[in-house]
Amino acid sequence: MGDKWLNGILASVRVVVEHVIAGVKRCRIVKEELRLTSAGISDQVMEIACSLHNLRVSHRHAQPTLNLLDLDSTP
Repeated sequence: MGDKWLNGILASVRVVVEHVIAGVKRCRIVKEELRLTSAGISDQVMEIACSLHNLRVSHRHAQPTLNLLDLDSTP
């Protein structure tokens, strides 16, 4: 019983992690071989890709909503 519960928890965490990795890999530079050989460049590229992913996620549902019931009917 405990193993099945733990496997369910791990599977749900694994799905979230895999979605994040896929989101980061939307930046093409992360998917392909990086030919920049300067020290620390690959870490900076990954950091920028992760930052872009976080920005995209944080602004995903930031669309303003319009509530028609709150509109004033006076012109």
